[in-house]
Amino acid sequence: MSAAAPTPFRLDGRRALITGGGRGIGRACALALAHAGAEVAVTSRSAGQLGEVVAVIQELGHRAFAITTDIGAAGGADELADRLHAHWPDGADILVNNAAISPHVDAVENLDDDAWTSILSVNLEGTMRVTRRICAPMLAHGRGAVVNMTSIGADRALPRIAAYNASKGALAAITRTMAVEWAQRGVRVNAVAPAYIETEMTAEVQRRDKLRRWVEGRTPMGRFGQPEEVAAPVVFLCSDAASYITGTTLYVDGGWTAA
Repeated sequence: MSAAAPTPFRLDGRRALITGGGRGIGRACALALAHAGAEVAVTSRSAGQLGEVVAVIQELGHRAFAITTDIGAAGGADELADRLHAHWPDGADILVNNAAISPHVDAVENLDDDAWTSILSVNLEGTMRVTRRICAPMLAHGRGAVVNMTSIGADRALPRIAAYNASKGALAAITRTMAVEWAQRGVRVNAVAPAYIETEMTAEVQRRDKLRRWVEGRTPMGRFGQPEEVAAPVVFLCSDAASYITGTTLYVDGGWTAA
């Protein structure tokens, strides 16, 4: 009897870096990628949260480590890449760009320069600096997968978070450009666009009855999503099961964009 063929959804032998990996969707992605067989590196500004994620992954018998850094800082991407190289001299095979902030919740006319700059410095500029540094070895080796965490706010008007929406819209456009430029160089680039997911970032929306009911009423499935429901599609896009998929955005939104 011949041995069973390996499943294309497995990530054994791959090395995956997740930014914003200490909580919420990033934490769920780190756990899911580890369960699929990848060695995982998580990074964010919070050493405590990262340590907890690494401990959970290691207790489950998988390999993981943490790098504390601020990708929104000018030298954050360089620091991350240098420290990652010390662990993985050949670089990462997978990059999940999940780090994001959304501290400004107010009308557009009240959006000041400092709020705009701080949001774009992490969500867009920091993500792009990380991508250029981390993907350089992928391009050199002719293999790799990138998943950018965008949002339904990239192409739907989510009120009172204009800067966040703008950052995610730009990242969605860059995803398509990178996918086209790198398609023949062995690196696939896709995006996952969640709707409202039960995380710390949406905690205020969940607490406020009127806002929560608006989200639930606007979502055909009638509820917030769970971080694990975003992580599973990320694993798929990183795996060989998605080997002919690049430049696409997978909406994980309970039907929001279909309605």
